[in-house]
Amino acid sequence: MSGKVRLKSSGALDEDPLTLQDIVYQYICKHLDVISCPDESIADEDEEDADKRYCLRSGVVLPNIICDRLIDTYQKQYYQKFGDNFINLFRDTNRTSLKVVHLRNSNLTNYGLEILMRHKLYSLSMWYCDKVTVQSHELLAQHGESLRSLELGIGSHMLQNAEPNEKEPVDFQFNCPHLRRLVLNAVVLHQRLTFAHLTDLTHLDLTSCILASFSLQALSTLPKLHTLILFNVWPIANQLHAICSLSRLRTLDISISGSNNGHGTYDLPDQKLEMLMEHLPDLTHLDISGTNLAGNGVATKESCYKANTDIPGLASRTQRPLQFLGLYHTAHWACKRHDIPANEIAGDANEQQILTAARYYYDRPVLLTRVLNDLYHLFRFENCKDIHTALDVVLTAMDRHLKFKHMQISGSATLFYIVKGRDRSKFGTPLRNHIIRTLLNGMEVHLNDDTMLRNGYLTLTQFQMPNDVLFEYERLIKILLHGVSKTEQEGFVQRIAIYLLNTLACQVDGRQKLFLGELGVVKTMLSLIKDRLTRSVLDDVMEVAWSTMWNVTDETAINCKRFLDGRGMEYFLRCLNTFRERDELLRNMMGLLGNVAEVKWLRPKLMTQKFIEVFAELLSSESDGIEVSYNAAGVLAHIASDGPEAWTIKEPSRDEVLANMVKAIVRWDIKSDRNINYRSFEPILGLVRCYETPQCQHWAVWALANLTQVYPDKYCQLVEQENGIEILTELINHPKPYEDIKRIARMVIDQCNRCPRPMLEG
Repeated sequence: MSGKVRLKSSGALDEDPLTLQDIVYQYICKHLDVISCPDESIADEDEEDADKRYCLRSGVVLPNIICDRLIDTYQKQYYQKFGDNFINLFRDTNRTSLKVVHLRNSNLTNYGLEILMRHKLYSLSMWYCDKVTVQSHELLAQHGESLRSLELGIGSHMLQNAEPNEKEPVDFQFNCPHLRRLVLNAVVLHQRLTFAHLTDLTHLDLTSCILASFSLQALSTLPKLHTLILFNVWPIANQLHAICSLSRLRTLDISISGSNNGHGTYDLPDQKLEMLMEHLPDLTHLDISGTNLAGNGVATKESCYKANTDIPGLASRTQRPLQFLGLYHTAHWACKRHDIPANEIAGDANEQQILTAARYYYDRPVLLTRVLNDLYHLFRFENCKDIHTALDVVLTAMDRHLKFKHMQISGSATLFYIVKGRDRSKFGTPLRNHIIRTLLNGMEVHLNDDTMLRNGYLTLTQFQMPNDVLFEYERLIKILLHGVSKTEQEGFVQRIAIYLLNTLACQVDGRQKLFLGELGVVKTMLSLIKDRLTRSVLDDVMEVAWSTMWNVTDETAINCKRFLDGRGMEYFLRCLNTFRERDELLRNMMGLLGNVAEVKWLRPKLMTQKFIEVFAELLSSESDGIEVSYNAAGVLAHIASDGPEAWTIKEPSRDEVLANMVKAIVRWDIKSDRNINYRSFEPILGLVRCYETPQCQHWAVWALANLTQVYPDKYCQLVEQENGIEILTELINHPKPYEDIKRIARMVIDQCNRCPRPMLEG
């Protein structure tokens, strides 16, 4: 995360703003060539992508404070690229220095890990580093002496084979004599393993480890141990006496994630909990979630003389409450009881307990997913009050557990309701960026999961398009194209993806339209149209596919060519013959062809008898008001503007088509509302200067008059900005245009003169 979500004094939700250092590090990560060059020292031809590995430029020296932060920043921005190629930057330990390295969702292999370990790290954390194998455990013996903290979380197989059927104990020893904090996950612990030499160890987390003939009594040799996490460790019931011998413990976690085959069920639970309290007098944090250790809430006769509490085993702590007590999904709904001797409680009884559980269980994905589901229901029914804490919880969970699909699905569903809520107007730019980036990360990793894509797409619809997503525009387009390409069914994912894609294509500039074409948007749309023509299906996906191509070809000649090269005109004719009565479809298709006709070097491809007959026939169309007729006339006006010599067909004749075009123009109502959006009048103003063919001028001045009459605030200014007044004045003074053309041109100038100018600030 880039920063904690916080509530400003103004009531706005936001994250801490980027510092100048943040900006510099982000720039370096985006432009690594500033400090690096390709590594030419790798001679092994079998090394994949060796030529892509980064090497520090000659003369560049990076101290520790820069190296640690560079790794952290690069991971957050480019997790999908983070691996050996990037880590190769730090191969030279004389010019780079690493101390604290926390890896998540990385493609790092043993090669990259060895580079890191040679830096004599102080702290190493690895989560979801699936390509690190058990063969790397020897690195601990070679380079572990400097380590103070070691985390080997989910998906890090340094000490354990990756395959579930290979859970055989690995014979390893921690050659890390100064280790203070050790976190292991799902490792088989055998009786030969000893922690005795780790005399500085204060924090031991054995989450989901399997005790294969390993006794917790071995931990009694650790004089400084004050935190012991045994979440999802079993069997534990026969190890309680060993735990009781660790009298210095201040934090104990013996929780279970739900009904784990009865592993959280104890005989005489009240007495077992009371025994732990008696032998661990310094305990301040206790987690018994998922167990029955809280009892059924009824005090026994033996405990009646003690202080009142709804958890009999904690009767001794009523005057000295625990700082934290985990009661999430305990038997008999312990978290809903009234008299609980603890200052903070993790449970699911109310919003505060749910948020507390999320904060404490941030590295327990299965449990955290359940907590996010509880949070989802709070938001769904608008019962969540602490929005900024909840948002921080969701983003943290999704960022930390990117590869855990159910976490991403649950988190994205909750994000939808958060973003949809009335507080979204308070989100600052850094926070909006964080939400969008987190969503795209989850969608990118789980690209083939329809539920994840649906949640992500729906949440993105709540943002302002395209402004809010421009910083991740290219990645979003690729994710949308994947969703659109699901042609095997008319599913909701495909429909919402093409809707978003069309929205983006409609509102971005020429450079981004070019990028859309390069990524294959036109090809994908044509594929969708072909599929539906084959099945004789007309749905909203086909209509939006034509609309998307209309938008993406606007003043973008290469995309127009892509349409023609992809058999676009064939599909146009087939759609016209098959679905002629659909007004919106006709408008979208003719709008697209209007863009194609604006490209002079593509117009010869439209000069066939069949195409011209179709365009001429559509001049008389009353489909969708004047839209289809208007666009047909626009296509013909551009084709005719190339002169008589470019009209290479005999039938229909050029004169006949131009005469019918003028008849259509005269028929149109100048006050007609329009379903069209012009970003520039350059093609239309070009036709205004077509003195050799006045009919083309007629269409052009009518278009300007209509738009400036109906939408003066927008289009009068555009006419003036593009030198339109001077061009129209020239037309009025020219002898060739007939009087109707000049009359309409005067209407445009008069309307622009009446339209108020925007106030200048100064």
